[in-house]
Amino acid sequence: MRIVEEIDLLDLDDCKHSSGITEVLADIRTSVTRLVWPPGADKFTIYPESGKKSGQGNGVRPVRDAFVMQLVDRGWTPELDFPVVNPSSMARFGPLDAAKLVDGKPFVVEWESGNISSSHRSMNKMGLGLVRGVIVGGVLVLPSARLASFLTDRIGNIRELRPYFPVWEALKPAAGYFGVMVIEHDAESTDVPRIRKGTDGRALL
Repeated sequence: MRIVEEIDLLDLDDCKHSSGITEVLADIRTSVTRLVWPPGADKFTIYPESGKKSGQGNGVRPVRDAFVMQLVDRGWTPELDFPVVNPSSMARFGPLDAAKLVDGKPFVVEWESGNISSSHRSMNKMGLGLVRGVIVGGVLVLPSARLASFLTDRIGNIRELRPYFPVWEALKPAAGYFGVMVIEHDAESTDVPRIRKGTDGRALL
């Protein structure tokens, strides 16, 4: 898998180049680029089937699971509870995909495995964490429009999320980093199997 774009929405006091945040961003990049398909390959080749047209496409959750496994191997904590007390008992903040402490506070990452509404929830959750000062940074990893066309129908993707970037760029936390990484497959071929929803994430490592 490869990263085709990195977007810095907030980088207060050039914290992206501090040692701690440089390290966690490197962890994320490495964990993305080590994802392969099919098992045993040296790159990520996707079966080019439109999820919208076929109702199938390729599964997303196994790719997310493999990514998190890579991060855990680098000292990250999976499924961290969101560190903001929710004032409303009617709504719940779900856990974060993975987090690693930087200067005593979590830097968090979310891997998009749902629809575009899920992308907005992830971004808003991380933005809230920054504004409240309970996280030091956050990154959303989501597919390019090209990759999204071969995944589960209506998966969140950069084309649909990009118009809303000014909302998160306008946040005013005291410190921190907030960004987006856009990922894409290395190749396409009908000679590889589809990624099924039940595929073990370790097959993508």
